[in-house]
Order: sequence, then structure tokens, then C-alpha cells
Amino acid sequence: MDADIRVRFAPSPTGYLHVGGARTALFNWLFARNQGGRFILRIEDTDMERSTEESYRAIVEDMRWLGLDWDEGPGVGGDHGPYFQSERRTIYAEWCERLLKDGKAYRCFCSQEDLKRMREELRRLGKDIKYDRRCRDLPPEEVKRRVDAGEPFVVRFKAPLSGQTVVEDVVKGNITFENSTIDDFVLLKSDRYPTYNFACVIDDMLMEISHVIRGDDHLSNTPKQILIYRAINANPPIFAHVPMIMGPDKTRLSKRHGATSIGQFRADGYLPEALVNYLALLGWSYDDATTFFERDDLIRKFSLAKVSSTPAVFDYAKLQWLNGEYMKRKGSSEKVDIVLPHLVAAGLMGEPIDSQVRQYLEQVVTVVGERLKVGNQIVDLADFFFRDEIMYEGEVEDILKRHYVPAVLSLLENRLSGLDTFEASAIEHVMRGLVSEMGMKTGDLFQPVRVALTGKKHSPDLLKIMEVLGRDRVLKRLRLARKKALELQ
Repeated sequence: MDADIRVRFAPSPTGYLHVGGARTALFNWLFARNQGGRFILRIEDTDMERSTEESYRAIVEDMRWLGLDWDEGPGVGGDHGPYFQSERRTIYAEWCERLLKDGKAYRCFCSQEDLKRMREELRRLGKDIKYDRRCRDLPPEEVKRRVDAGEPFVVRFKAPLSGQTVVEDVVKGNITFENSTIDDFVLLKSDRYPTYNFACVIDDMLMEISHVIRGDDHLSNTPKQILIYRAINANPPIFAHVPMIMGPDKTRLSKRHGATSIGQFRADGYLPEALVNYLALLGWSYDDATTFFERDDLIRKFSLAKVSSTPAVFDYAKLQWLNGEYMKRKGSSEKVDIVLPHLVAAGLMGEPIDSQVRQYLEQVVTVVGERLKVGNQIVDLADFFFRDEIMYEGEVEDILKRHYVPAVLSLLENRLSGLDTFEASAIEHVMRGLVSEMGMKTGDLFQPVRVALTGKKHSPDLLKIMEVLGRDRVLKRLRLARKKALELQ
């Protein structure tokens, strides 16, 4: 165990927690727990126009739901705070002044109009679009005069004009960047807020971050950050850029593929343990055979050496299947807790529920069984358990149109009404007896009865459905279905 291991997850509160961000947080958390190190949460909220309190709270709530607790950060504290970048502006200003004093940065007075004209000219000449460094070597007295006059400026890093910067990456190996391709990028904007690259380096250095584990979409930022580390005479952390998450069509995962936020998966009724298990498998594997990992197993087995360098594909079907496997482990009472919010949201139930209703719900989820893979599926699978009337529309009408249906539903209603006990075994005896008596196939009776009771062509075990619905509701629905069948004849 290494107490010097310190990693961080640093989301920007400008939107929801994307599965890519959650996977990054998970890898950092697993590495810290595996190594006996510290996991830090830092909020990079310097984008004042887009950052919101709502997004921050949602990110924190989603991380807690996933079980990714942090050792330092908002709500926890620590010796390296503040943990909101918006509260660290004086720190960035001080380090920026050091770089200016050492001649490693400079003030740039170019306006947005100047920069636009510059880009247009470079584009016309077929050259790389980057700052032409016109303010890089302004005489000190001119710089002072313009600052004293209140002329707005940004602070740019004085990038080396030659040589190479090598990124030593645990996942991708050594990657070399030519310094001549690196722009004199901005460190401090005209509103005195830091840019991402500058704030990130200063915070990681002061917070003693040992490993930076992040998505490889940040790889292009890394040579710039290494140059800043060199300029402030600090050693860069160990970098590990993990592969991007792609959609099934091998393009970057986005909303057009389906749900992409942790909040949406949570709202849909996925289980946190299943989602954590699945996210861990996106770009990491312990071996080719193991799919299920309890949280302690993940902590014990996780290593950066097993992280792949190739993009991971988000497979919605596999996640649903995996969630279903975790659902199988839940007892009926736990499943009730999972499905209840979805039944309420669909208007099928109200809250609070008493013990009798809860018992009924436990019977429902037991009947639905392994068909229930995700919490919100309860609405499509079992809505008929909660409706007073069943609608017979679309393709199910074709079943009710069969010429024999009114008569056979009437016979079944009469025989079921006389049962001493309305249990699945007794119901089955009556129905199979009727099938034999009428010289029918089993499906010829069971199909119209299923439609009568559920309004669906497919459902869980029909006999168990009948037992849970109870005699009165079954008889009522048989009568209504017979009436509908007569209308369709």
C-alpha cells in the first residue's frame, strides 16, 4: 500500500455526469483503493457562464449513488483545498505572476478582432491556425504603458520554438510531440480566470497528485501541461490516458445512441452495482472469462497495466443483460423498492403504500420474474396488474376475432366462478379440462385468455397472473373481453 498515491476526478459542472466521466472517476477510485492511496474530488468550475449549482449537485449525487466516495473534496474537506477552482483564483494569479517574472509567459494585448483577422490570413496562406506571437517580445516599457492604460490582455505561455516534448503514458507508451506545433496558449484570460491547462497543472501540483488518469481526448493537452510543469520547476505526475467510449456504430458515444448520463440510467432503474461492474469492463479486463465483479473484487484486481489502449464500445444490450443478472439476486422486497418509483411515475400507483399493497407488489414482481431486467420495464411488463380496465387494441384484436372466443370465454367464466380456491393449480385444472373437452389446442384457449386479462399477446406465466389478479378481477375481465369479442365478430 502506498499512501503517496493521490489521484483526482475533476469534473466541470456544466452538465450531467456522462458515462465516460463516470468511468474515469471509477478507474481513479479503483486505483486509489487498490493502492491504499487517496481519491480527491475537485470541481473545475471556472467556466462561469456554463457552470451551475444544479449540475454540481447532480454530479455529486450520481457519484455517491455509484458508491465512489472521495477522501478529500467538497463536503469532506482536506489539507489541499479549496476544492472548487472558482475559489482558487488568487493562487492561479500568483503562479502566473511568477511565470511572467521569470520570462516564461507574456501579456498579449491582441483583441478578438485581431485574432480573427490573423486566423483568416493564416487560413488564406494555408498555414497552421495558431497565434503568430506578435506580442511575445514586446519591449517591457510598452507592456507597462499598455497595462497602466488599462488595456485588456491575456497571459500567454512562452512555448519553446524547437525541440520535443515526450509524454510518458502508462497505457499508450511514449508519445512525442514537436514543440514547433505547440501554440503560445493562454494561461490567464482577460477576466483573470485561468484556462483549463493552467489551472489543472497548478492544482495537480499543489494537491500533490501522483497519477493523472483520464480519457485520451485529453492527450493533446498533455504536452502543454508538461511544459508548464517544467516552467514552474515541478515534476509532472504519471499519466494514464484511457480509451474513449464509443457507441455501437464505433463513433463517439452520444445521446443519439441512447442514454449517456448516469442520472438517466439511474432514473431508468439500473442498479449501481451493475453499472459499476459494466463501466469497469469498458477499457479494462482482469481476464477474458470474468464478467461479474463484486466491488471488493474490482478493488483487489484493478491495475493500470490491464487497461486497454483501444476504444471501448458501449453495448446497451450487454448492460441490460448484466443488470438483469444482478436483479436475479434481489429479493421480492428489494425489487418492490426498485420498481415502485416507476409505477408511481407512470400513474399506475400512488404513495405511500400500506403493507397489503406491498404484499401485492411482491407477488407481482415474483410473477414477472426474470423478465424484469431494469426497473422501468415493470410498466410494460405488468401494467395490467394495476389497471381497472384493459384496452384491446391493435394486433390483439385479431385474437379476439376468432369465432369461438365468445363462447369459450363464457364457459371459462362459469367454471372459474365455481372454484373453491382460486389458485394456479386449480385454475390450470379447469383450463386444461376445457381444452380437452372442446378438442382445442392449448394455445387456442390460453391466447384469448391472456389477451382478456393483460391486453397483450405475450406476458409472464398466465396461471400465476390469474392467481395474483384474483377471482373477481379475472371474471370481470373475461366478461369485458367476451363483449369486445362479440363486437368484433
